[in-house]
Amino acid sequence: MTAARVLEPAAWRDPLAVLASFADEPYALGLISDGSARGRWSYLGWNPARTFPSLEAWRAAMPEPEPLEATVSDHPPFQGGAAGLACYEWGAAQEPAMPQPRSGWPDLAGGVYDKLLAFDHHLKRVWAIGRGATEIEARARAGQALERLRANGPPPGAARAQDFHAVIPGQAHQAAVSAVVAAIGRGDLFQANVARPWTGRLEPGSTPFDVLARLALQSPAPFAGYLRLPSRAVVSNSPERFIEVTAEGQAQTRPIKGTRPRGATADEDRRLAEELLASPKDRAENLMIVDLMRNDLARACRPGTVKVEAFCALETYANVHHLVSTVTGSLKPGQGALDLFAAAFPAGSITGAPKIQAMREIARHEAPRGPYCGSLFWAGFDGAFDSSVLIRTLAFEEDAEGWTFETRAGGGITADSEPEAEDAEAEAKIAAIRRALTA
Repeated sequence: MTAARVLEPAAWRDPLAVLASFADEPYALGLISDGSARGRWSYLGWNPARTFPSLEAWRAAMPEPEPLEATVSDHPPFQGGAAGLACYEWGAAQEPAMPQPRSGWPDLAGGVYDKLLAFDHHLKRVWAIGRGATEIEARARAGQALERLRANGPPPGAARAQDFHAVIPGQAHQAAVSAVVAAIGRGDLFQANVARPWTGRLEPGSTPFDVLARLALQSPAPFAGYLRLPSRAVVSNSPERFIEVTAEGQAQTRPIKGTRPRGATADEDRRLAEELLASPKDRAENLMIVDLMRNDLARACRPGTVKVEAFCALETYANVHHLVSTVTGSLKPGQGALDLFAAAFPAGSITGAPKIQAMREIARHEAPRGPYCGSLFWAGFDGAFDSSVLIRTLAFEEDAEGWTFETRAGGGITADSEPEAEDAEAEAKIAAIRRALTA
């Protein structure tokens, strides 16, 4: 079906302006980057050739990587294939010994996109991509993508919430942190990532796409994303990559652990960044997750190839400073990106260590997460793959009155964690979303 591909260059347009013309269509997809060094490409997809509700259906849709010619260096890494959402509970479904909580969201949902638009933020160029059984089919779909690129939709509206409130008070979150610290003290685990939820309803006329556009304007991120499902939508402003795999089988993960808010002045900002870099607690937290991710990559990578390329590097975003590490490896023969994704899901940075014990501890203190801490991903026909960690994320559900939403923020709890400080960190992390909906 997809043996032929056609790439047509086109003049630059803002991907959000293009997405506005079809954001409310079923399975409308936007993977929106910020143009930074790690955010070169944005992708838009629509009207998938087929959808998949499970890993088995996904594998059937993507049976084997296609033998394609070498990708040109300035061509987009994603040139058609599967893309979608994996909810946090999909991870529990891979572990028979885990409790099986249900969030109401599908564990896995997405589509196979045989036409898409790829936006090169660095060269300010767009590629219209078509795939098909023949070159004629592929060229026709690339033409459809060019038509979509030229379409004009309404500008984003006001992303207004009627209310934005915490589901549990700060004291309850602090009590959960204390309980996790006690579990660590008993030797049950080393670390767990516990989050605090907020919820609300958009004003009539406001849509999830409006929220995406507001977040992209106020606090751009390299792994922002949007997926419209029937009566549901996911909007993410994530700075974190989960797993990336090249067509040649080179894998990378970049866990984030360690956070400080941005300062009000240049001196305060520098002081907070230096404090984060020097923090023994945050570096220890990052080290535990690096070890966990090394183990997760080793499940599908060749022995001796898993390496830590960078440890606790400082990265600065619109609202926070983060410590980010980079772990790489080479896939074993017979192992593909889907195998690694399933083996490592969900990300260690949002579970803890050891992962299964941490997930059990999280389940004691949180309702099922749904999209939060899951992943938006793409899987190319050539075997390449990329995915985010769904932090800074809102899960929307539609009813007769409009859109309700839930969002969460939290942090990694260790033996040294202080409940009040962890609650303050959750408040700092939710600030951009709160401001986008209430400012």
